[in-house]
Amino acid sequence: MPAYDRAGTSIGIVHFGPGAFHRGHQACYFDSLLVRDPRWAISGVELLPAGLAAQAVAQDLLYVVAELDAQIHYRVVGSHREYLTAANDRERIFARLNDPNVKLVTITVTEKGYCLDRTGALDVSHPAIAEDLRHAPAPGTLVGWITEALARRRAAKLAPFTVLSCDNMVENGRKLRDAIVKFAGARGDRDLAAWIAGEVRFPSCMVDSITPAATEELKRRVEEAVGLRDEAPVQREAFQQWVVENILPPGSPDLAGVGALITNDIAAHELAKLRLLNGAHSVLAYAGLLRGHNSVGETMRDARLSRFVGSLMREDMVPSLKPTPGLDFDATIAQLLGRFRNPALTHSLWQIAQDGSQKLPYRIVAPLSEALAAGRPVERFAYGIAAWMRFVVREARAGRPLADPLCAVLTAVGCAATGDAANDLPGFLALRQVFPGELTAAPIFVNALRATYGKFDTFLG
Repeated sequence: MPAYDRAGTSIGIVHFGPGAFHRGHQACYFDSLLVRDPRWAISGVELLPAGLAAQAVAQDLLYVVAELDAQIHYRVVGSHREYLTAANDRERIFARLNDPNVKLVTITVTEKGYCLDRTGALDVSHPAIAEDLRHAPAPGTLVGWITEALARRRAAKLAPFTVLSCDNMVENGRKLRDAIVKFAGARGDRDLAAWIAGEVRFPSCMVDSITPAATEELKRRVEEAVGLRDEAPVQREAFQQWVVENILPPGSPDLAGVGALITNDIAAHELAKLRLLNGAHSVLAYAGLLRGHNSVGETMRDARLSRFVGSLMREDMVPSLKPTPGLDFDATIAQLLGRFRNPALTHSLWQIAQDGSQKLPYRIVAPLSEALAAGRPVERFAYGIAAWMRFVVREARAGRPLADPLCAVLTAVGCAATGDAANDLPGFLALRQVFPGELTAAPIFVNALRATYGKFDTFLG
């Protein structure tokens, strides 16, 4: 059980998106911090329909984190004290966000939850953003909620809370700050936009710990090991990392004291994780599913694919990263490949494959574009993109709906595909949400993509 008196803790953090990753990562850091500082319990806010975290409500918001690695460890986490949903608790959420004791708002809503365009700026034409602009006091999007909450704190003459994005985007703090400032301006409130730009801190951060979705098998395993039935367990690897930009204001939780790294060079850490881990994961997911695999570990036992992803990381991703003190890329890659092979953890490829149209621009398209500009090879990047395209085609033609914001568009493109590159590629390359025009106009890229798409089954040798 938690090594502190939960009744003596107070809520100092609001977290948007209390899914498995947050509950297995940030919530564990705060659980450790509560042992010596009771001010940092969490209010979890669900913007979407209730997820697995809702099952913990009947358990006094306690749940088990199973660290599955060479050594297996079970931990009961108690840092959540409140669970609120946008559908049912709107004013309670705003009241919590307006609480002077709340100093930090953390976020894990995935890339699509920010409603950004392919340049990383707020897409004011996004239907959900447009709706929030019409009904600012009753927002539906993350950007709308935070902007309105900050407007209410400013009106109440309260100091703003710090906003800490923990999603997989390079410069996630800056992008969220710019999106919220832009949204406030689009609401017609220039004073609010200026106040947010000048007074609110949006540190960027990088988070890392492989956290597969919970399964019934996990629930049975936890019950056998712990002796308690948990309807909301979390499984993850033992490895965890949290790197935070060094702009947290005085009075913030002591994250460094519980193992987080506070750095002045967050961008290098973000980019290395996004490309070496997340980029490799996406390629493994699409190529692995097409080759009949179901998990990362299973895919890593496919000698051709494991060799390929190692080469992608070392020969293509590393040249896109700048040398940084404290970052040993060779050691990082060796560690990542070992984590991918972890036999104690089953990480579903289907989970990683979700929202490909949102993930690929950051994970694959950006380093590909840089390689093209620098005159480096792009064939392995092209193979990763071809794998995504062929996955979309397979799912669309099988009548299975894609878990992707562009589901309808991708399904139409996939259903029109024949397997011939000349027929199929134009439909995909016309997707400006994924591929910038200057990239699709580059013959070297298009030819590499055509070649890998056309000989996909034999490209790996």
